[in-house]
Amino acid sequence: MILAGGRGTRLAPYTAILPKPLVPLGNYPIVEILVRQLVSQGFDRLVFSVGHLAGLLEAYFRDHSVRRRTGVDISWVREEKPLGTAGPLRLMDDLPDSFLVLNGDLFTTADFSRLLDRHSASGAELTIAARRKDVRLQLGVVVHDDGKVVDYVEKPSYGFDVSMGIYAYSRSALDLIERGSRMDFPDLVLAMVSAGRSVRCAMPDCQWLDIGNPDDYARAQRLFEEAPDRYLPPLA
Repeated sequence: MILAGGRGTRLAPYTAILPKPLVPLGNYPIVEILVRQLVSQGFDRLVFSVGHLAGLLEAYFRDHSVRRRTGVDISWVREEKPLGTAGPLRLMDDLPDSFLVLNGDLFTTADFSRLLDRHSASGAELTIAARRKDVRLQLGVVVHDDGKVVDYVEKPSYGFDVSMGIYAYSRSALDLIERGSRMDFPDLVLAMVSAGRSVRCAMPDCQWLDIGNPDDYARAQRLFEEAPDRYLPPLA
């Protein structure tokens, strides 16, 4: 399932007229690069969860060559009201025992098939793909104890393992999502952890950028222009 219903406010003004997955990299929308990566890795059924400007996304893929030449099954689930990043999963009644959920604006070289295989073998109900992200604070940090300064760190950098927007699910995880109600992914994770359900983190060795971040989007443009074949598999 590809989540493509958000408004993409961080990439305004592009997303005032385009759904975020159709924002371009070179001559291709981000989502076409993602779809071709998935198809090249053996995925033959893709379901888009759509909302904001859904008609444009549906029109783009209606008679697209990726469908004609590969036979991939592309279908659509429309949110009548915003359901968050986990709620739309309950709109599907025929999900397999294990499946992937992806943000529709991913720019990555991740091996999606391997991630799903590792998830299935682990016995977890949910696996979150993550990458190390360093964040530099553009201020001096005062370390003190009851008013006594014990250290001063100028513009420190902190490392965090951040979600890549790639999730491997087991169908049983959906029990905690109420049908028709809004639920965001962080709320589902916390509910699963609170209930003692198995949630794991995977750290794939790959490139990844947060396209919703304007700086990362600009970098992705440069990387794609330098080596498009690295990211865009040929159609069969």
